[in-house]
Amino acid sequence: MHVFLVVLIVSVVATAVAVVNARHKSRILFSELQKLNKVQDELETEWGRLQLEQSSWSTHTRIEGAASGRLKMYIPKASEVVIVRP
Repeated sequence: MHVFLVVLIVSVVATAVAVVNARHKSRILFSELQKLNKVQDELETEWGRLQLEQSSWSTHTRIEGAASGRLKMYIPKASEVVIVRP
C-alpha cells in the first residue's frame, strides 16, 4: 500500500511540475506572439505609407515636370513627327 501511495504522490508532483512548465512556455510564446503582431502592424503601416509615396512619385504631372525640367524633353511639334512604316 505504501508503494502505491508513493507512486501516486510522485505522479501528482510530476504532473504539477509539467503543468507549471507548460503554462510558463505558453506565457512566453504568447508574449512573443504579441511582439510579432506589433511588428506586423508597424510593417503594414509602413507598407501603406510607402504605397502612398509611390503613387505620389508616379503622378503624370510629376513625371512630365521631371522630363521637361531635368531631361529637357518636350512634346514635339506636328512638323517634327516622322512616321516610319514597314
